Amino acid sequence: MIHGHEDAMTPGALAARLRALPGRRVVAAVVGPPASGKSTLAEAAVALLGNEGALVAQDGFHLDDAVLGPRGLLPRKGAPETFDVGGLRRVLAAVRAGEEVFVPVFDRAREASDAAARVVPAEARIVVVEGNWLLLDAPGWRDLGPWDLAVMLRVPEAELRRRLERRWAALPPEARAAKIDGNDLPNARLVREGSRAADVVVGG
Repeated sequence: MIHGHEDAMTPGALAARLRALPGRRVVAAVVGPPASGKSTLAEAAVALLGNEGALVAQDGFHLDDAVLGPRGLLPRKGAPETFDVGGLRRVLAAVRAGEEVFVPVFDRAREASDAAARVVPAEARIVVVEGNWLLLDAPGWRDLGPWDLAVMLRVPEAELRRRLERRWAALPPEARAAKIDGNDLPNARLVREGSRAADVVVGG
């Protein structure tokens, strides 16, 4: 297992590192706070891996608004308690078994997940899983591993705020502040402070 700190990681460097890992099926985690660039990095690395790679996104396991609403969790959508962690665990067990697995994909425009919208082919040797909470040291989330490689992206909070301001620019100021200061940045702090150690930490 590789341990260390890097200032930056390109998709090509991640893809090369994953290809070097032994095993019939390699399952890696790319973790980071909201707006850290984890989805972009994971997707680009998987694209470079071609038929050898496949992607699973934690966001596909968002609980639907119809479930979150009655539980009073809609304002905290994206926090650990707003995901189907059991469903994610079961999917990852099937992935590690080497099966063909159909996984959900989150549509940010609709704020909803589409079931079985992506396939992890049986012949894909390397599966990259990306999300905020894959290393969270909390019940349920601890059971998602073990990971063959875990990469944590760290971005200063001021930069996260700038990116989140761009992400939610279309919202009215009050709603934008609720998203950022009431949800996204608290989640970012929990990712940083509540995650177990990664094999590689990228950034400061």
